[in-house]
Amino acid sequence: MSKFELKLPKMGESVAEATITSWLKEIGDQIEMDEAVLEIATDKVDTEVPCEFEGVLIEKFFEVDDIVQVGQTIAIIEVSVDDSSKKIINNSQDSSAKEEEEIDLPPTFDLNINTVSEIKLSDSERFYSPLVRNIIKKEGIDYKELEQIKGSGKDNRINKNDILKYIESKKTSNEAELTPINIISAVNIKTNSNLPINSNDEVIEMSRMGKLVSKHMVDSVKTSAHVQSFIEVDVTKVWNWRNKVKYDFEKREGEKLTLTPIFMQAVSVALRTYPLMNVSVRNDTIILKKNINIGMATSLADGNLIVPVIKNADRLNLVGMTKSVNELANKARSGILNPDDVQDGTYTVTNVGVFGSIMGTPIINQPQVGILALGAIRKMPSVIETSEGDFIGIRNKMFLSHSYDHRVVNGGLGSQFIKCIKEYLESWDVNTEI
Repeated sequence: MSKFELKLPKMGESVAEATITSWLKEIGDQIEMDEAVLEIATDKVDTEVPCEFEGVLIEKFFEVDDIVQVGQTIAIIEVSVDDSSKKIINNSQDSSAKEEEEIDLPPTFDLNINTVSEIKLSDSERFYSPLVRNIIKKEGIDYKELEQIKGSGKDNRINKNDILKYIESKKTSNEAELTPINIISAVNIKTNSNLPINSNDEVIEMSRMGKLVSKHMVDSVKTSAHVQSFIEVDVTKVWNWRNKVKYDFEKREGEKLTLTPIFMQAVSVALRTYPLMNVSVRNDTIILKKNINIGMATSLADGNLIVPVIKNADRLNLVGMTKSVNELANKARSGILNPDDVQDGTYTVTNVGVFGSIMGTPIINQPQVGILALGAIRKMPSVIETSEGDFIGIRNKMFLSHSYDHRVVNGGLGSQFIKCIKEYLESWDVNTEI
């Protein structure tokens, strides 16, 4: 028998870690080939980790809610096959086996276990576990501060609880030292945390995704200087054309034709025309994105939103765009999106009109610099200009709301961008064939 290291797989270029949300197998359980062993969650999507071999789960290195880095060993599976292309730990106990090449056992995060792997982080003789190191990095703690912390572990070692207590005490200390101009923020924080609950009130715990979205939105407001521009668009031509071709399109392609793919095409054209909307900001530099990947905010049954991404949207014709939009929307609502489906977006579109809103002021999806909200399409009386004079007629109209990062996008660029989308939609050829 041999042992197989089950590792956290790579889940996209920008995904470095994931949180274990549940174990589907326990120690001693039999595992079939390609059967899921546990469920994990990134900041955008949940997924399962399958085993490549048939065997028995004999060891777990992490618990639920632990954070695991890509490539780290999660568990050990005892298998009956010996595949040299995989990382198998030889289980032989004879002396000749001990002389074989040593294979590193997986680093274990410090969960108050004395046998934890250690990584040296400073010039002192002190060591810190991988989990503590990960927390230090995320919180931006100066290593010199760590030398002042008394650890509760063996040899004064700092464990997870020690570092979390330090972070909490540091936050409390910072609140106490707030200047008068920030005292309102401190009051709000304390008031919210001690909000009274009446006997007839219902307390609802936020979902994991809800907490992540909440943090992402707050961080975005703190990061970007949000500015909005609005424009009214006459989509009568697009509306009538879609109604004319939708039945034949569905019969031929097996796909429902909505207005969303048309809007996505219009956005991709505007991003090609104004590439400085397809950027990210890093410190004092601007990163110009060569690929146009449009995120499509999708409402889920539990009220949360997820943003699957249409990759290289500017390279798709209307048929391809329609298939991509429908596929991603269906996967999102069915909860089967892959991590890659929600990565690498460069601009986002959200449709507030499906809820009846005529316009909105959406929050930018970091690290992007712009997001477009599509308002509800309404029949409106409108002045129609013709060569024979002006007339009043009924037109299908909507508002586009554009939020953009004023650090790098000024009002001129932000307004020209949505004007480009308006012109694309209003000049739609009603004789277009697909």
